[in-house]
Amino acid sequence: MNKSLDKKGLLGAHLSIAKGFDKALYEAQNLGCTTLQIFTKNANSWREKDISPKKIKEFAKAKQQTGIQIVASHTAYLINLASKDRGIRTKSIHALKNELLRSAKLELSFVVLHPGSHNGAGEKEGIRLLAESINVIFDQVSENIPLLLLETTAGQGTSLGQQFQQLAAIMEKVTPQKNVGICMDTSHIFAAGYDIRTQKSYNHTMDAFESAVGFRHLHLFHLNDSKKELGSRIDRHEHIGKGFIGSDAFKYIMNDPRFFHIPKIIETPKEDNMDQINLELLKKLVD
Repeated sequence: MNKSLDKKGLLGAHLSIAKGFDKALYEAQNLGCTTLQIFTKNANSWREKDISPKKIKEFAKAKQQTGIQIVASHTAYLINLASKDRGIRTKSIHALKNELLRSAKLELSFVVLHPGSHNGAGEKEGIRLLAESINVIFDQVSENIPLLLLETTAGQGTSLGQQFQQLAAIMEKVTPQKNVGICMDTSHIFAAGYDIRTQKSYNHTMDAFESAVGFRHLHLFHLNDSKKELGSRIDRHEHIGKGFIGSDAFKYIMNDPRFFHIPKIIETPKEDNMDQINLELLKKLVD
């Protein structure tokens, strides 16, 4: 394998499991993906269903046949471990615990979580409740679970995770810390005010992340352009190079040797064959 292909590393998309967990892997292979992200359940519902041994076996076979070994799941959007509402928090703890257990059965590598919103209780209290909730879960599950990744957020409303310092503060309160890491979403950090459009601003943003959190804790990228401007605090994904971020930022990431080994997933709008187009564009950005 030549150096250029090496640098493209693990690149994939978020794909549907509607036709089966194993079918998502075969679709990823057809798209030329080397990694993948899925939902293990309906992302907009509390309702849960266990995965049958047959589906687990089919998924394991598909992983072997496709060679795609690094797969992430994304939690349901309803989960809010930082909520001041005890009922919501309790349901969220139950839901994330089950997500980790389901993902463990599928032998997934990561579970991606939006840190949640404090709903007016304040940043400090929200961080305390979030970390406390994660700790409750970690106390109840075995060591053999996927790495839980806190995703950077756009900062809408009272959401947590839009500042790198907030993510660091959450991680500091989680025990054991080795079970938690970070997923960086380009659209989200841009909306939160972190500019990555020029080499200088990209370096400044990455230096800020290294200083606050540390690259050793960065395990996944979500590569999405933004429909909204810098600092808008609005979470709207756009196709690569078609939004306010532009293609240069993605070129910096794809060619940054610090990130060659980190899986990169697109969550761009599902239109026509745009997954294929976005993935090919990212590959072409590699020097």
